[in-house]
Amino acid sequence: MEWIALAVVAVLILYVIVVYNRLVSLRQTGNQAWADIDVQMKQRHDLIPNLVETVKGYAAHERQTLEAVVAARNAAVSATGPAQAAQAENALTGALRQVFALAEAYPDLKANTSFIELQRELSDIENKIAAARRFFNNAASEFNAAIEQFPAVLFAGALGFRAREFFEVPADQRAAVEAAPKVSF
Repeated sequence: MEWIALAVVAVLILYVIVVYNRLVSLRQTGNQAWADIDVQMKQRHDLIPNLVETVKGYAAHERQTLEAVVAARNAAVSATGPAQAAQAENALTGALRQVFALAEAYPDLKANTSFIELQRELSDIENKIAAARRFFNNAASEFNAAIEQFPAVLFAGALGFRAREFFEVPADQRAAVEAAPKVSF
């Protein structure tokens, strides 16, 4: 009888270890996914000063638009966590859209090889950020589901596992991000 009780306890302990290890693995996948987003955002942030300097040479009187891009970039660089980073990155995307809309009004800028290359690089990075964002949100979803499933839900909170935030556009900003940029002269 004692052996059966010991065997049941041993099986339960092994099961808890397996579930714990799975949760740790899922958490690490989420951490790696966030690191991938972070790398892409840093590359984006590094390109923006070059873009602003290129545009300044052609559209010096568009100071307000360029200052908005710089301010949005600085906010994005200092953002922490998925929710704050998503909000700052979405504001930066809106500011960049205005710069690209400005280029339409300046044919010389639009034809400038430096500007074209910077625009292409930013577009490539935007695509990489979108892919990394999807991967992160998928990893966060999988992790969140795992800590809410039985029997992990019984001890996940006690072991320090908390639900992850998604990296998404807040509902109150969706319309602003999706709206066409307004350029006035």
